Amino acid sequence: MNKSVYQLVAATFAVSLVTASSERCAKSEVRKLPEKLKLGAATAAFQIEGAWDASDKSPSIWDTFCRVPGNVKDGTDGNDTCKSYEYYQRDIEMLKFLGVDYYRFSISWPRVLPTGFANKISEEGIAYYSKLVDELLANGIEPVATLYHWDLPQSLQDLGGWTNPLIADWFEDYARVLFDALGDRVKSWITINEPKQFAIFGYGMEYFAPQVNSAGIGDYMATKNILLAHARVWHLYDEEYRDTQKGICGITIAADFCEGASDSPDDIEAGKLAMDFEVGLYAHPIFSSTGGFPERVVKRVAEKSAEQGFPRSRLPELTQEEIEYIKGTSDFFGFNHYSTSFYTEKTYKSGMYAVPSYSDDIGAVAVGDHERYEKPTSSFTTPIPAGIRKSLNWVKDSYDSPEIMIFENGFGSYGSLGLEDNARIDYYGQYLDAVLDAIEVDGCKITRYTAWSLMDNFEWSFGLSVKFGLFDVDFEDEKRTRRPKQSALWYRNLIASRTLNPDDNPQLEDIAF
Repeated sequence: MNKSVYQLVAATFAVSLVTASSERCAKSEVRKLPEKLKLGAATAAFQIEGAWDASDKSPSIWDTFCRVPGNVKDGTDGNDTCKSYEYYQRDIEMLKFLGVDYYRFSISWPRVLPTGFANKISEEGIAYYSKLVDELLANGIEPVATLYHWDLPQSLQDLGGWTNPLIADWFEDYARVLFDALGDRVKSWITINEPKQFAIFGYGMEYFAPQVNSAGIGDYMATKNILLAHARVWHLYDEEYRDTQKGICGITIAADFCEGASDSPDDIEAGKLAMDFEVGLYAHPIFSSTGGFPERVVKRVAEKSAEQGFPRSRLPELTQEEIEYIKGTSDFFGFNHYSTSFYTEKTYKSGMYAVPSYSDDIGAVAVGDHERYEKPTSSFTTPIPAGIRKSLNWVKDSYDSPEIMIFENGFGSYGSLGLEDNARIDYYGQYLDAVLDAIEVDGCKITRYTAWSLMDNFEWSFGLSVKFGLFDVDFEDEKRTRRPKQSALWYRNLIASRTLNPDDNPQLEDIAF
C-alpha cells in the first residue's frame, strides 16, 4: 500500500480507542423512544460464520484475500470467527437476552450457490439459513436479511466480479433462489450493504478484497454495475414477489458525514463535493427525483479525465433508460453511520494521491479537528454525534424525506476494552440522543436503529484486532464462548424501558453463552 493510499485509509477507515471521558452525553434528561422506532443488532456472514469450506461451500473473495500474508492486520482469517455456522442458536439466545425487535444478518452467496451460479443450489446452505430464520421467528425476532455483504464467490471474481456487467444477471439469479427459499418468512430484504466500501476499497485500492486496484476506473465500473444489479433485484421482488410475500426491499449505504474543515468557501464546497462522492454517488441514482449520478461528481470526474488525457470521462455514463430503471428502486433508505470527516482543499496537492483515483477526483484532504475531538480525530468511530444528525438531515433534505432505517451504528476499539466498555456506552448514548433530535426536532422519518455489532467478530482487514461487539467472544476457546459486556446490559435496559437514560450504569452479570 503506497503512502497516499495509507493516508486516505487512515483518515477514513482507521479505528481507535476513545476514552470514556472524552465526550459524555451533552444532554442529561431522560428521553422516551418513539413508539415506531424498532431496535435491533447486526452481523454479517463472513464476519461471524466461519466454516468457510463446510459442506459444499466454495471460497469467497475474502477467503482468497485472507490467505495472502500481510493482507489482514493480525494474520487471522475468516475461519477464526465466532463459529456461528455451528453455534447460531447461541446467537439467538444472545438476541433474546437483549430483547431486540429484529436481527440484521447477511447470507453468504458461495454458501448458497457453490459455483456462484444458480445451476447448483446447496441444500445444506439453504437449510442453514432456513433454520436461522425459523428460530428467530419462533423467538419473536424479525429476520432482516442482506443478500450481499461483500463475500462474492471467487468463481465470479475470476470473471471480473462487479466490473463485469453480467453480474446483474448473476445477482438476480442468486436473489431469486433466496426469495423462493426464504421469502415466505423473511419480509425485510437488503440487496447490497455499503457499495462504496467494496467498490472503492476493493476495485480502486488493494485495501479490501478482491484487490483489483484499478484506481479511478475499475471502481467506477463496479459502481455502475452495483447500481444496476441492485435495481434488477428490486424490480424482481417488486414484480414477482411483493404481492404474495408482502415484504420490503432496499439498499443500505454508508452515510458518514462529510463537511468542510473550516468556514472558508473552498472548504465548504470541498465538504459538499466529498458528500456527493462518498454518499451521493450511490444514493442519488436511486433516491433523487432526477436520478443519475450527482452533477458535481459528473462534472469533476469529466474535468479530471480530460486533464489526464482520457478521451472520455472515467465515470461510466448512465443512459436515460438506465437512469429511469435505477431511480426509485428502494423501499427505504438503509443508512450506516460511524463518524464524520472534515475536508479541506488547502493542503491538497496534485500527485498526493494516485492519478487517476477516486481520492484525486475529490481533490481535497480529510483532516482531523483536534480542538474539539479526541485524537486521532479522523478515525472510523471518533464520537462526533452531531454528524449523524447532519447526515440524517442531508438524506431527508436531498431525497424528499424517505423512510430511513439505520442498519449500522457502533463503536470500535483496537484491542479489547474488557467487559466494562464505558466508552461504547457513551458512544451509543450520544448517537441515539442525536438520532432522537433528528426524529423529534428535524422530522426525519427514522424507523429502525441497529447496533453494530452483536459480538466481536472478524473486522475485515483488521482481523480480530478490532472490537465492535456488545458481547465479548473468547477466540481462544474452541466453543467461542460469548459474554455480555456492560454495553450489552445497557442496550438491554434501553430496549426493555424504551428509554434513553444517561444515568444508566448497569452492573456486569456473570453470564456466558
